[in-house]
Amino acid sequence: MAETKPSGAVRPQSRIRQNPTRSGVTHIREYQPDRFTIIGNHLAQHRELSLTAIGLGTHILSLPQGASADIRTLAERFPEGRDRIAFALRELEAHGYIERVRERVDGGRVVTRTYAYNAPALTRHRRAAAGAGDGAGFTAARPTRPVPVGQGDPARPSADVTSAPAGVAVAPVPAGVDNAPGAEDRAATPPESAEPEPSGGEHRDKAVALLVGLRRTDDRFTLSRRDVRRLTPAVIAWFDNGASATAVHHAMTADVPALVEHPAGFLAYRLRELLPSPLPPSPEASESRVPEAQPSPSYPMVDCAGGCNRAFRQPEGTWCRDCRAEHDRRTAEAEAVCGRAA
Repeated sequence: MAETKPSGAVRPQSRIRQNPTRSGVTHIREYQPDRFTIIGNHLAQHRELSLTAIGLGTHILSLPQGASADIRTLAERFPEGRDRIAFALRELEAHGYIERVRERVDGGRVVTRTYAYNAPALTRHRRAAAGAGDGAGFTAARPTRPVPVGQGDPARPSADVTSAPAGVAVAPVPAGVDNAPGAEDRAATPPESAEPEPSGGEHRDKAVALLVGLRRTDDRFTLSRRDVRRLTPAVIAWFDNGASATAVHHAMTADVPALVEHPAGFLAYRLRELLPSPLPPSPEASESRVPEAQPSPSYPMVDCAGGCNRAFRQPEGTWCRDCRAEHDRRTAEAEAVCGRAA
């Protein structure tokens, strides 16, 4: 019996993996029971922070309570150097992710404490809702002395304060608050019930009509009633400073970036930062102003000094009109005679 041979050579197994996604990142996720840190996408995918600042912010949020986060310590830990680390810290501080405050501790020493915020917008909103002002500053609601954990104000998480020595104090998001991408923009806007009604005035109707009509220029600027009420005082301020409706419309809609995630916040920023100065008074208007009539002085009744015995109210020794004209005529005739004689 003849030996059976295969009809063809066996194909070698391909070493190229097959993936359902065509390109890009493929995540290989493993369960981590401990030693992990939750980082929000608003920091990890921040469009204005540099990669160094994002990495440094992630590292600071992963530090334990009370760990050192000064420039010298970070420069010893990473190879970037003090200049790049200092610049990255300034970036994080400008966007609210960290705050460096000089505080006095026991013994009279002054130390620099670093407060790290894993969701700055949510912290501002929470403090504003708790009555700590407008929520623009981070130090407004912080107590001046350490509060033990579990004995602080129930409206504020106890992790917002620290009794640790100088270092990093992490201020986490309160439980139950949405930390999904885009939650920062939603939290930065106060609830509708807290929006004050714009005060009436001569420019209010014009400002409301301008804001409502922005969608004719760009569909992205289709504003809700709450956004219109919130932006109306800013537009009225432009009109009060002498700006025309065309100038306000151009300031809000010119050179708009391709991606505008929060149109109302974008418009509020432009109206606030580009507000023109009030116009000075026009010199033509001041010159054309008619001066007020001055009251004529009250003179006593006197007789004409020319000898006609006419009485009128003038200073003593004044000639009347007829006598003054006759005197001028005689003077001119006398001068003419003297001229001919010469």
